[in-house]
Amino acid sequence: MRVELVGKFRHEYKIPVCFEDYYTIRRRLEVVTMKDSHVKEDGWYYIRSLYFDNFDNKVLLEKVNGINVREKFRLRYYNEDCRFVRLEKKSKIRGLCEKKSVSLTKEECEKICTGEMDFLMEKKEALLWEFYAKTKYQQLKPKTIVEYKREPYIYGPGNVRVTFDTEIKTGIYDTHFFKRNPCVETNPGEILMEVKYDAFLPAVIQDIIQTNTRHAQAFSKYARSRIYG
Repeated sequence: MRVELVGKFRHEYKIPVCFEDYYTIRRRLEVVTMKDSHVKEDGWYYIRSLYFDNFDNKVLLEKVNGINVREKFRLRYYNEDCRFVRLEKKSKIRGLCEKKSVSLTKEECEKICTGEMDFLMEKKEALLWEFYAKTKYQQLKPKTIVEYKREPYIYGPGNVRVTFDTEIKTGIYDTHFFKRNPCVETNPGEILMEVKYDAFLPAVIQDIIQTNTRHAQAFSKYARSRIYG
């Protein structure tokens, strides 16, 4: 089992952009950045996530109410490849973000989705133990599916990652993670630009991503998807 622990907090900004700004920014990024190695031939990759919450909507309300210290768990896989699935925990503390993840098999994820999680206590990874404990005392359950297309750009100095997310869809009440049931697009035509970096954002990237009409927002794909259920 391969474990990935990012282990450090990063800055993260989300900015909805119009098509005109998207094409302008993308054209400039292509000059100075590199594409992520995981993209498909069309320059995108696909993300499908299953978020966990409880009957009191703890995760959703912490986001909506702007709680400074919060976290959420999700299962995630890419490009419709179920052979490599991650359990991820994303934490946010006073505006800074941290992500920890551990890989699981499709069969292990199916057990988690049906509540058969005792096997997690036999694992060695602390993140799995934490997830198991919190599903018990916080009563976390699979809540909704979120999927979208992502176009990523990477810039070495500052460990910068600029991405464009489109076709953001929700499964509403559907939590069948590996079944390709129809999903509903949350806001057709919307493009979400995300900017992530470590200690500093290089001036060249700052200049490239500037828009005259759009500003960073407290955007959450999970919260947006929960509007529908």
